Amino acid sequence: MKRTPVAILDALPAETRPLVERVIGEAERRGLAVYVVGGPVRDFLLRRPLRDVDLLVEPRGEEAAAELARAAAPPDAKVVVHERFGTVRIEQDGTALDLATARAEGYARPGALPQVRAGTLDDDLRRRDFTVNALAAPLSAAALRGRPAVIDPGTGLADLEAGVLRVFHPRSFHDDPTRALRAARLAPRLGFRLARSSGTALHAALRDGAFGAVSGERFRAELAKLFADARLGLDPAVALRWLADGHVLGALEPGLALPAEARAPLRRLGRALAEPPWEEPALRPLAAGLMVWLADVEPALRRRALRRLAVQGAAATGVERFQVERDQVLDGLAAQHGRGACDALLGPLSADARLALFASADPSARRRVQRWAREDRAVALPVAGEDLLAVGLRGPAVGAALAQLRVFWLDRAVRDRDELLALAVELHARTAPARRPRRRHR
Repeated sequence: MKRTPVAILDALPAETRPLVERVIGEAERRGLAVYVVGGPVRDFLLRRPLRDVDLLVEPRGEEAAAELARAAAPPDAKVVVHERFGTVRIEQDGTALDLATARAEGYARPGALPQVRAGTLDDDLRRRDFTVNALAAPLSAAALRGRPAVIDPGTGLADLEAGVLRVFHPRSFHDDPTRALRAARLAPRLGFRLARSSGTALHAALRDGAFGAVSGERFRAELAKLFADARLGLDPAVALRWLADGHVLGALEPGLALPAEARAPLRRLGRALAEPPWEEPALRPLAAGLMVWLADVEPALRRRALRRLAVQGAAATGVERFQVERDQVLDGLAAQHGRGACDALLGPLSADARLALFASADPSARRRVQRWAREDRAVALPVAGEDLLAVGLRGPAVGAALAQLRVFWLDRAVRDRDELLALAVELHARTAPARRPRRRHR
């Protein structure tokens, strides 16, 4: 394995490299030590593509990262400071670069958010979740002075060679149980396994009830990353199976598991998130993932799981009703084969439900959903509401007529705008209540 990342700058994403070079240049003028840390170093050594870049600044006061970022940021960039966590972000033209002052942390109690304070490079690396994520590569002259090409405070390099995820100490999962969900994301994606000693540490945290002390919002955030990581090649079914087999899902909510019937749809969902079958800008991977995962879970358990994960509002409603919605739409697609009928069934669904439905359907239904999304969804009728008002339709009849006309148009049962308007008049005449003659008063 290559252990001298001299070329790590060349491996950075092209859009991020200019910002990194500006930060290094400013650090050289100030004599500051700057390092690239964590996942980028791990992925560079594994010869995997680098996506996110995290830089660390050894402190000369708690504002070191913020001061460096402000000095290095281009005039048109935005600098966002998060004082509580000692982090800062430079944002420019859709590109972001994260910097942090080296920190130490402690936990007031197991499962609590860490209490962060300024620390050394070694402090900062040792507070991380796994040894393979605790590697640093010096970038500035001050950082290189007296340091190896890769700084490894634990067994990170050896664990990379062995394909192992290892926590730093036996109480690691007690301090932060969300590390179990990170392991479920990282191990399958990298093809790694959890070290035996770390598995023992996880079982101890489960036995001691450490997961009950963590808020649902934090677990929900980790699950959101789990489904989002499908775009990096993670199979959500494998990650959730990892959590189920390790009894982590049951620790989140008693009875929660991974239904066997959800595994294949989750695998298809993961592939669809990695290579979208159509453009869906409003898609939320977490919502789509929960729909597929929990569709066949007993309704009371589904509601409890959503409450435990702090999923509320429209997102919770969408997950709760997806099973019924899925079955109705798939039955409708099986019974009705016209493109107009397909449009009427799929158009009202949310972006999340459409992708979840696609993942849950058989090959024939998936082809129809894909064709609708790519071709028919964007079709515009050559008539609008004001056209129907002009020929006498009023109130709810306008919306109903437009929906019916769309079916005929997609099925090519009418040829042009005039035929559509004539059909609208005919449909209205059929459905309008007959007027009763007025009685004459004698």
